Amino acid sequence: MSDSISPIAIVDELKQSYLDYAMSVIVSRALPDVRDGFKPVHRRVMYAMHVLSNDYNKPYKKSARVVGDVIGKYHPHGDSAVYDAIVRMAQDFSLRYPMVDGQGNFGSIDDDPPAAMRYTEVRMTKLTHQMLADLDKDTVDWEDNYDGSERMPSVLPARVPNLLVNGATGIAVGMATNMAPHNLTEVINACLVYADNPQVSAEELMTHISGPDFPTGGIIYGRAGILDAYRTGKGRLHVRGRYIIEPMSDTGVNRDRERIVFTEVPYQTNKAKLIERIAELVRDKKIEGITEIRDESDKEGMRIAIDLRRGETAEVIVNNLFLQTPLESSFSINMVALDNGQPKLLTLRQLIAAFVRHRQEVVTRRTIYELNKARVRGHLLEGLTVALANIDEIIAAIKASANRGMARESLLNKTWGSGSVVAMLTAAGSQSVRPEFIEGEDPKAPFGLIEEQSQGEQHYRLSLEQVNAILDMQLHRLTGLEQDKLTEEYQDLLREIAHLESILGDFDKLMTIISNELIEIRDNFGDERRTDIIDSRTDFNREDLIPEQTVVMTVSRTGYAKTQPIDDYVAQKRGGKGKSATAMKEDDVIDHLVVTSTHATVLCFTDTGRVFSLRGFEVPIASRGSRGRPLVNLIGLNGDETVTTILPIPQTTSEVTGHFVFFATANGTVKRVELEQFASIRSNGLIAVGLDDGDKLVSARITNGSQEVMLFASSGKAIRFDENDARSMGRTAKGVRGMRLADDEFIKSLVVIEDDVREILIACENGFGKRTFIDEFNTQNRGGGGVIAIKTSQRNGALVRATKVEPEDDIILISDKGTLVRTPVEHVASAGRNTQGVTLIRLSKDEKLVAMARVEHEESDNELIDAMKQDGTFESEEQVDTSSTTDDTANTDISESIDIANDHTLGDSTANDSNDVIDEE
Repeated sequence: MSDSISPIAIVDELKQSYLDYAMSVIVSRALPDVRDGFKPVHRRVMYAMHVLSNDYNKPYKKSARVVGDVIGKYHPHGDSAVYDAIVRMAQDFSLRYPMVDGQGNFGSIDDDPPAAMRYTEVRMTKLTHQMLADLDKDTVDWEDNYDGSERMPSVLPARVPNLLVNGATGIAVGMATNMAPHNLTEVINACLVYADNPQVSAEELMTHISGPDFPTGGIIYGRAGILDAYRTGKGRLHVRGRYIIEPMSDTGVNRDRERIVFTEVPYQTNKAKLIERIAELVRDKKIEGITEIRDESDKEGMRIAIDLRRGETAEVIVNNLFLQTPLESSFSINMVALDNGQPKLLTLRQLIAAFVRHRQEVVTRRTIYELNKARVRGHLLEGLTVALANIDEIIAAIKASANRGMARESLLNKTWGSGSVVAMLTAAGSQSVRPEFIEGEDPKAPFGLIEEQSQGEQHYRLSLEQVNAILDMQLHRLTGLEQDKLTEEYQDLLREIAHLESILGDFDKLMTIISNELIEIRDNFGDERRTDIIDSRTDFNREDLIPEQTVVMTVSRTGYAKTQPIDDYVAQKRGGKGKSATAMKEDDVIDHLVVTSTHATVLCFTDTGRVFSLRGFEVPIASRGSRGRPLVNLIGLNGDETVTTILPIPQTTSEVTGHFVFFATANGTVKRVELEQFASIRSNGLIAVGLDDGDKLVSARITNGSQEVMLFASSGKAIRFDENDARSMGRTAKGVRGMRLADDEFIKSLVVIEDDVREILIACENGFGKRTFIDEFNTQNRGGGGVIAIKTSQRNGALVRATKVEPEDDIILISDKGTLVRTPVEHVASAGRNTQGVTLIRLSKDEKLVAMARVEHEESDNELIDAMKQDGTFESEEQVDTSSTTDDTANTDISESIDIANDHTLGDSTANDSNDVIDEE
């Protein structure tokens, strides 16, 4: 017994066993064949339905019967695997062109399970018959089933390029395939181009196949993944659902509200789970603005309705849905298939070439089969013609025989007069109607026409097939009419044989037949694309996910920054007490306030002369009671550095080119720098202006190169001069003198004069201020001491802020305690230069005004204020709410940002508190 045992290394045994198992899974289960695009289970299902004559134009059959035939005859696996394959081939959301026509519940796009196979019924679709066409004409190879009791095709003839049309998904051992479905018309057009020119390039084929065409539609964003897949066999697509935005109602409570309706979702997306995901995001407040989600899908199509709150921007919510839900999904293409029994990664051109080669083989084998069949029929017709010519003798021989066997031997052992066979063979000419093999033929005594040398006549020796045909011939075939029919049929066979031989001898004719069959498939089954393709894909920026709105950005002296919607601040009568704008820490004050947009970019200039770039949406929107977020967490400030100016910049190139940033320092130095020099700012900032020791940057403004500027000092003096008096310099230069100051004076405000603005509004630290016409300030040369702009008496206190205004504007005032009031400019009295002004905001004894901002108003705001004046509500002490106006009613003047002049000396500087945490809203 020891002689029959051979030692083997376990490593070798495991390696061989694993390879056998892997190849079995790869070849027999998981990967599709490149020729017909089917895995074995799908191919066996199709063949079983074909054997059952389960045709598209015949009654349905129970799914259980088909499954039983498949697992009993061809596929030795579980019934669930076979039924799952049938179900998928019947789902119009899984296959672009379903291969099974199902009746009953076959599941849904919500991932509802199908009914049990005993309840559902199936039959083949019309297109499936094209996959099985010519199967009985020896067009493909056949193989034994698992027990050798049945024969089944190893591949289907496949007139349809199914692998590209319906795609495939499979996971094997060490490899996988994931092929996208395509449009039948486009794929066949590409096949026709290849059939006409096998040297066609992949790029030219791509002009006919624009990309995958999913059964669930959707939109493919970007062609890069498609090109990669077609050129290399691997690529990744990004597919988004299709949606429309529709108004909810023109009247009633839903007036001005919008609804997002998704009519298509990405391929292989579970609709029910998608809706659950959206609801979860809304519940967790990760997506806001959605009031209701409904699934309104029916037999007419998909419809996921998402109702929005009034005033919400639908496109922003859609972008958030794409980013956070499967409404945008990626589809990875991995075109692996079996080619000649080997798994290969194939390109688009290779897939089309393999299909066309398969069709060449199928049509060639079909032609050979039909040629042999025609020759066999011609051979029988020759025998029947001989029988009619010798009918009396043949009948006598048959009557003299005791049984059929003796009659057959009697007819075989004798030669017969050729009759009209000679004429028939003469008409055939060089064409051979003789089969390549005739059963029972003796080379020494061949069948067919022979010449009797003794008699000099031509006779005919019948073959076994001819004799059997004669014995089976019915008596009515003995009529003269039947003899004419035999001759006519023989002539038709000669023409058919000639045609078939010409196909085999002419490759161009063969390709013409293949092309004509493809055109027939395209014309009968082709349809329009369902999936659109956008040429380029742009990843979402944060601004795509945030609605654009006008906001007030504030920064406190200890470095807390936040934004609030402009509509949070309502217009009040001059002298109102206002309301708290932010929660302040003890000893903290508001230093900066600017009106900007969530999508705008602001430049943050620091007291050390550095500049940082910040997007509006990067500063968190917070409530009035919240302190916000430490600015040091947003930009790279040093420990002893504070922001002195927040400056919105233009969004378009035309507004940047030819514009300058005008700087003013506390010591009266000014400087101009081209705005383009701040187009790209590093995260750690750039040097904006060089400073002398002890000096600090106070303010910066954007100018157009031909404007006048005004400097306002803490003493209440101002100077007006042309900006071109300060030549353009580089970023690191220190600048020139702008205003001559006394030892206790410091620059507080920088104002850029515009042609359409006629007044300056000046505010002092005790809440008093006034409007003064700009024309009262004469233009001087830079470097002068200036003139009185407002009296800085004990009542007024030092000058805090000056800004250009128009009567229809509003101003926002804020104190060091965080109190903020918004009031119309026209409620502030206009006075000359050498006056004290009126009350702008009522402050407590220990409260000081530290900031003022101008808010420009559109015509819609003016109309609202005028209407409120007419009914008397605007004159009351109550706050007048303008929050019902749109975000567009308040715009930032890009050349008028907000600076807060620090009321401490140049030597005092409060460091940013980077250890402070953000207050919860």
